[in-house]
Amino acid sequence: MELDDAYANAAYIPQAEEYPPRWAKQAEGYRQRMSLGGKARLGVMYGHATRETLDLFLPEGTPRGLFVFVHGGYWLKFDRSSWSHLAEGMRAAGYAVALPSYDLCPKVRISDITRQVAQAVTVIAHDIDGPIYLAGHSAGGHLVARLAMAGVLAEDVHARLAHVMPISPVADLRPMMRTSMNADLKITEEEALRESPVLADAPDVPVTVWVGGDERPAFIEQAEALGTAWGSPVVIDKGRHHFDVIDALADPNSAMVQRLLQRG
Repeated sequence: MELDDAYANAAYIPQAEEYPPRWAKQAEGYRQRMSLGGKARLGVMYGHATRETLDLFLPEGTPRGLFVFVHGGYWLKFDRSSWSHLAEGMRAAGYAVALPSYDLCPKVRISDITRQVAQAVTVIAHDIDGPIYLAGHSAGGHLVARLAMAGVLAEDVHARLAHVMPISPVADLRPMMRTSMNADLKITEEEALRESPVLADAPDVPVTVWVGGDERPAFIEQAEALGTAWGSPVVIDKGRHHFDVIDALADPNSAMVQRLLQRG
């Protein structure tokens, strides 16, 4: 359809097909190491559906707070098992790190996924004290931006949000209606208006939008539009594309993790 190429990431990334198996291998190795060290709680249920589960990785000592990473995949693919290794940056900084799975389209709608991720954050927030940091990539960037908005999380959980970082987010769902993916996403005009952070009032929590400098122009435009709409800073990470922009989450000394910890 009209905008398929604009949102086609893999076609413009060298050796793109190597990334998913690499992610899965790194994530599996990380889970094994954390499990052997007694620092992993895997398959924690936050709801009743099969995919309403999360993995939690614990730091040394009492957690300083909670970090939640929400994966991407255009709301159509992947689960938490491919991203475990990205927990290390914030875990090494002293935070408990949760990575939720969620149901995928077309089984559910995007608005249903928003509710699921809000439930995941709420459940684990009741187990882990302290400030809450959120980051999400691509479709996950959309989801954490939604969680930053007023009325999505319960008031007591929302009040604990310290910093939200949508990474390469799809902040405006209306263009998705002009891609072939919408055969499965089934986004309607009404849902696009309700679920697009770029069309909402700026939240009352610190937000930093992050995007790779070598990403498709559509993703840079989406990131900049959200930054403009919310008056939030936008970091354009030079030399990074849609698949490697999230690597920095694994490093506690990376600019991305250090920015997240600034609380805005």
